[in-house]
Amino acid sequence: MLIVAHGSRDPRHATTIAALRDRVRAYQPRLRVEVGHLDFNAPSVPRVLERLEADGVREVVALPLLLTRAFHAKSDIPAVLRESAVRLPRMTVRQAAVLGPHPLLTGTLERRLVEAGLDLAEAGSTGIVLASAGSTDPEAIAVIAETAREWRRTRGWCAVRPAFASASAPCTADAVRALRADGVGRVAVAPYLIAPGRLPDRIVQGAREAGADLLAPVLGPAPELARLLLVRYRQACAREFARLTA
Repeated sequence: MLIVAHGSRDPRHATTIAALRDRVRAYQPRLRVEVGHLDFNAPSVPRVLERLEADGVREVVALPLLLTRAFHAKSDIPAVLRESAVRLPRMTVRQAAVLGPHPLLTGTLERRLVEAGLDLAEAGSTGIVLASAGSTDPEAIAVIAETAREWRRTRGWCAVRPAFASASAPCTADAVRALRADGVGRVAVAPYLIAPGRLPDRIVQGAREAGADLLAPVLGPAPELARLLLVRYRQACAREFARLTA
């Protein structure tokens, strides 16, 4: 498994991704699990693939560490993998699906909210701001909106409003204010991002500016997230097996 991370100038980002990789390795010790970055951090995706090829690895599942299928999943990552395929013809690399949407992700969100002090028994009187990175891709925005609707339906929150740290509206602060205007007494902000960095910091600032009652940390190296990585890995392997045996 090659976990493909975006990368960040913020050192907390790489540390978090490494911790997530280590948790996946602990769950599946016989599976080789590596991390490659698209930008800012080392090693890069091409360098990791070169190292794997030199070690005799011939089959790799590249797993985008992304919550929605937007630009990076549709363009950046396929382009990097195609370029590597030309240089490493003895290796086959398959791109797995992005992580979201999936119940394990909302399970991780709830874990972080509880860690921040929320009592899930009070869901019916709590409004949630589901604060994601944001995107110019309509498909990605629609997925976040559907995730918010489904999470409210299955958990019974008073309300779940999507918010975005960039590219889209509303921002976190505006979403918190909108819930207040609707009469919601308790508002919690749940960052829907994997690792710390510039956009998560923007969400924190917006939550504090608007006076949210509770702010959860990012998803981080949660056990649910590590299990989801393995789910997407196995699905990619199963699709390839089905193709070969069709």
